[in-house]
Amino acid sequence: MAMGFHAMNTQSLIQTAKALLASDKGILAMDESTNTCNKRFAELNIPQTEEARRAYREILITTPRLGDCISGVILYDETIRQQTHDGVPFVKVITSAGIIPGIKVDTGVKDLAGYPGEKITEGLDGLRERLIDYRQLGARFAKWRAVFTIGKDRPSRSCMESNANDLARYAALCQEANLVPIVEPEVLMEGAHSLEQCSAVTEELLHCVFDEIYAQGILLEGMILKPNMVLPGLDYPTKSGINEVADTTITCLLQIVPAAVSGIAFLSGGQPPEVATAHLNAMNTRFMARLPWPVTFSFARAIQQPALQRWAGLEVNAAAAQQVLYHRAKCNQAAIRGEYHPSIESP
Repeated sequence: MAMGFHAMNTQSLIQTAKALLASDKGILAMDESTNTCNKRFAELNIPQTEEARRAYREILITTPRLGDCISGVILYDETIRQQTHDGVPFVKVITSAGIIPGIKVDTGVKDLAGYPGEKITEGLDGLRERLIDYRQLGARFAKWRAVFTIGKDRPSRSCMESNANDLARYAALCQEANLVPIVEPEVLMEGAHSLEQCSAVTEELLHCVFDEIYAQGILLEGMILKPNMVLPGLDYPTKSGINEVADTTITCLLQIVPAAVSGIAFLSGGQPPEVATAHLNAMNTRFMARLPWPVTFSFARAIQQPALQRWAGLEVNAAAAQQVLYHRAKCNQAAIRGEYHPSIESP
């Protein structure tokens, strides 16, 4: 079934997916929309200009030895077209560092008609043409994010099925264009739900997503799943232990995610950086021998935020910000190996 229209791309897709998941590396998500990036800048009194965003993203991609622990970076439409202050295209800087460029292709979330409080991700219109353009710009993989909140009667079956269908159609278009799709269904941390509720919703949602992925004939070996970790809501009174989160998350994924999927790259979802790293480490120390797929990271805030705070918009802080970024990436690499310990956090 999955050997349909993208049979000619099969080997290429599998090779790219393998390269993204190879040798204990993870994916750096630096694909914040202009609005989100501006919001983060505003919190730190950094000017919300295209030049400030360009300068910041140049700092990220020119971090020395970043390719030691990062296999791919997810860019935003603005970023994939930008250059360093010396005029070198960002894509060239990234590939020269041995890192694979990727691109976020959804156009953001809108309210789901008829379902107050629920969201649908847009961006399928004209996607085929945009993917050809991104491929020519140097992208080798793509990302699409759908978001779900847990609440009374939420997420609805309609919200899950609509978003799952879009994720699968996006993945099919990506594979047709010879781009590895990262499929990101995110159950948000906002809310007062328990760990058990999050687990049940995540399981049902992933069922939905893989039903659609199967129906669309997606090459499983040529896609990456970017799920949330199973966590209690931010407003839930009791926090779950690191091992409890790891066990619940992996147990949930083992129930649903086909062994043929090339890998799992977790999102951090707004967890504090050290906590996201500790959770990833626990999953690998406790389960690595039993996992059918590599389990790595595709973090944004949990890698970037400390570096952004260190930079604070000041050129004089650029090198220090890069050291902070590299440190976080190295901590997460240790977590993929199951070798992370909080003691390596102290400078």
